[in-house]
Amino acid sequence: MALSPLPTQAILPSGIPCWVELATLDEGVAQQFYNGLFGWTFYLNRDPATPTGRYLIASFGNRDVAGIYRTPDRQPSLWTVNISVQSTANAAEWTQHLGGTVTLGPVEIPGRGSIVHVLDPAGAPAVFWQPSPAWDFVTGTPNAFATADLNTHHGEAADGFFCRLFNYTARQIGDHRGIDYTEWLLDQQPVLYRYVMGPEYPPETLPHWMVYFEVDPARGTDATAGHALMLGGRIVVEPYDTPWGRVAILADPCGAVFSVIDRSLMLVDNTGVAEVDDPYDD
Repeated sequence: MALSPLPTQAILPSGIPCWVELATLDEGVAQQFYNGLFGWTFYLNRDPATPTGRYLIASFGNRDVAGIYRTPDRQPSLWTVNISVQSTANAAEWTQHLGGTVTLGPVEIPGRGSIVHVLDPAGAPAVFWQPSPAWDFVTGTPNAFATADLNTHHGEAADGFFCRLFNYTARQIGDHRGIDYTEWLLDQQPVLYRYVMGPEYPPETLPHWMVYFEVDPARGTDATAGHALMLGGRIVVEPYDTPWGRVAILADPCGAVFSVIDRSLMLVDNTGVAEVDDPYDD
């Protein structure tokens, strides 16, 4: 989890998380939930890469924060991350060269650049985006993207693929008890994280991204989790303390899982400020 907001830049280097989007079973339900939880408002774009040709862009304070589109039939609702590239065509070629699979594109999105959907050699999904000059994405502020973990069963495969593709440096930050948690860095700054799923996940769980959204410290993680419950969502993991802040894992009414984090409450010297500690810290 990154400790500081990622700056908005006019021209992005490759490897920066530059967008998050939700594939959902019900656009209307998702709009109502995230409007209630984060105060997002929405406007419609056309998108030839989605099953319906529709793409809702969520904004907060007149800045874009996320995208929402209807998932293809029988596919689960989920959040995912877009990672910046200088050329989606080159990214697609390198994906195949490194043993990955291109599943969609490259596709030009009117007014927004080009995207390509891929799987790494172990089946973990990713979306690479070559943004247009009009790119806008606010991060590191309340009700916006904070960071993301790639949850996978094959850490070495993920590290090898993404680090070679983006020239990341991988640094293990898991503990001595067998937790395999790695941060990916550019210019010595963490940009994304990779976690090898432990026994808390069923063995059949597919690789996926865990997207974190910042919460206002005045509101806090616990109140945000309670509000999600009132809006028809679900608390997957009760609020707990981490070295990066107080986290809760939530699910929206359509089942898409995400996390919220209050980074004003970071553990110091392994002493917490909350009644519930990290449930995965045995």
